[in-house]
Amino acid sequence: MHAEQGGRNVRTMFLKHVEKPVRLKLRLVTALPQPGGGFCRAPVIVALAFLLDSPSIMDISISSEAEERPNVNNVPDYVSDIHTYLREMEVKCKPKIGYMKKQPDITNNMRAILVDWLVEVGEEYKLQNETLHLAVNYIDRFLSSMSVLRGKLQLVGTAAMLLASKFEEIYPPEVAEFVYITDDTYNKKQVLRMEHLILKVLSFDLAAPTINQFLTQYFLHQQTNAKVESLSMYLGELTLIDADPYLKYLPSVIAAAAFHLASYTITGQTWPESLCKVTGYTLEHIKPCLMDLHETYLKAAQHTQQSIREKYKSTKYHAVSLIDPPETLDL
Repeated sequence: MHAEQGGRNVRTMFLKHVEKPVRLKLRLVTALPQPGGGFCRAPVIVALAFLLDSPSIMDISISSEAEERPNVNNVPDYVSDIHTYLREMEVKCKPKIGYMKKQPDITNNMRAILVDWLVEVGEEYKLQNETLHLAVNYIDRFLSSMSVLRGKLQLVGTAAMLLASKFEEIYPPEVAEFVYITDDTYNKKQVLRMEHLILKVLSFDLAAPTINQFLTQYFLHQQTNAKVESLSMYLGELTLIDADPYLKYLPSVIAAAAFHLASYTITGQTWPESLCKVTGYTLEHIKPCLMDLHETYLKAAQHTQQSIREKYKSTKYHAVSLIDPPETLDL
């Protein structure tokens, strides 16, 4: 079951900024935009007793940590067709570049805080990494088409995570759990209405190719060690936090840059010829994204949002977020 410390670390709402550290390692929710306007301030404490009574969390905890999920991409006869299809769909499911400039009431910083919070939600409910990637895709595509007030941004994120969970998870958390994690800022009816709106805006097209899916494809074509795989996943997730500069790159390109940088950091190897043939991407193709990703990697420890870095400090991911990035790249 969830440890008490794990419960404490989950924020019930995303923050606009943190004024100062809080004792007992509790994070203080400050300047939180509310649906009715204004802001609320409240310390975050998730009661262990509530978690023990939660049937949804009980269901999710049934599966063993060591139990591996089957790789649906590992179908030798169709792996090439799968990759071709993903490359076609990633263009269709790509958010609009620079959409935030047209948003009247939210900023890139607010989006970063929202994604950081969703990372913690995913960890608390033991959701798949793919669920997080899908949720962020849904959020960006929705915000590309709809203007959203800051008081509703967390509602959009919550509904997107609910949708992604239904799409990806075997045992998705109940709607009541998603209401709870917002500290009842929104009710069940509001979450379901937003879910319906997101589905309409996205035309029910939820099977969006993600960085995570392309990395899985690359690992099939180019065998590597577990630490390189975990570091690739970490670098891929880092790009979810900041919309700029990564919205201009396709997920397949970001995945290629993440694979290259992880491999270079761990083994000193560069973009392999095998993946060049499979993807059609040369080192020159991925170089702009690679430079941006290297800059993000260098600054990761100083970034305001630290949930992804904390997540990848665990032994499950071989503590790859503690690995020092290379100071320069041999390009």
